[in-house]
Amino acid sequence: MAKVVLKGVEKVYPNGFKAVHGIDLEVHDGEFMVLVGPSGCAKSTTLRMVAGLEEITSGTISIGDKVVNDVPPKDRGIAMVFQNYALYPHMTVYDNMAFSLKIKKTAKEIIKQKVIEAAKILDIENLLDRKPKELSGGQRQRVAVGRAIVRDPEVFLFDEPLSNLDAKLRVHMRVQLSQLHNKLKATMIYVTHDQVEAMTMGDRICVLNSGRIMQVDTPLNLYNYPANKFVAGFIGSPAMNLIEGELLKENNNIYVKIGGGKLKLSAGKAEKVQKHVGNKIWFGIRPEYISTRNWESKEEGIKGKIEVLEHMGNETFVYFKAGGQQFISRIDSVDSRVLESGNEHIFIFDMENCHIFDYDSEENISL
Repeated sequence: MAKVVLKGVEKVYPNGFKAVHGIDLEVHDGEFMVLVGPSGCAKSTTLRMVAGLEEITSGTISIGDKVVNDVPPKDRGIAMVFQNYALYPHMTVYDNMAFSLKIKKTAKEIIKQKVIEAAKILDIENLLDRKPKELSGGQRQRVAVGRAIVRDPEVFLFDEPLSNLDAKLRVHMRVQLSQLHNKLKATMIYVTHDQVEAMTMGDRICVLNSGRIMQVDTPLNLYNYPANKFVAGFIGSPAMNLIEGELLKENNNIYVKIGGGKLKLSAGKAEKVQKHVGNKIWFGIRPEYISTRNWESKEEGIKGKIEVLEHMGNETFVYFKAGGQQFISRIDSVDSRVLESGNEHIFIFDMENCHIFDYDSEENISL
């Protein structure tokens, strides 16, 4: 396997539109890297540049220790799995998986060995004689992955491979692809717009927006320590509460003024944001850190009016409004039994786990 390094990679189209803005990214040997972001953020364009299917305007792309800017796709040591599977409809599963090896004039015995090995890994041995039209979506996807495996690539590239599957099958295939990575110990770059996929599959995640890297980190670090407001709002379901507010200082304490009330910052966070006192900020807090009970912390709360309760089984999402601002709390369903839509309630904020973002730059100033 091999590492993949992008240095100062840009993509400008003939009409002058700049899709990718100087990306610097290193994917480690054997790593499962996920590129995630909203539609139009250039994640697929970036993947296609690594594959050689899209020319880069400037910068360098290296696979292993070799710069591949001018190397054709077939010689880059990569195998790509597409969103639409791209199987040949007139060929059997066996022939689809063997096709690239036949083109290379690989010996029949070796082709058979590689196809059978890949089929065993993917549990599709009983499908080798079928045509693609006889397969389910999940089976077709496994065939497409098998076609990549037989090539023994240095790097696997996945372009939204699960987006055509139903929700239950996507979960199943997520697990299978993660297991495949564990078996092969291969370098994999995986593109998705689904942040749940990104969080559950990636060793590290590269969050993109408008052709720029917002943050590269482990899933838990992205969730707990977002570098900016975009990452904070994009990673997590339900999304982080992001509210306009203001920093105030009273009696040597620093408060966040939001929702018609004020909440005291912890000493650690207050020290980091003190030079921003008097400024507008963005206040961020995840739904699970807003409680309807006053725990031992005895933090001050904000009175809010409950608008909607979404019962999810083991937990409940509580949508409430305070001071004209909308919030969402994520609480245990047992605690939600006493809540009713239309009622007012005191909501307690765990301020140790809040985030403060600069209003203009939107960078996290509380880390």
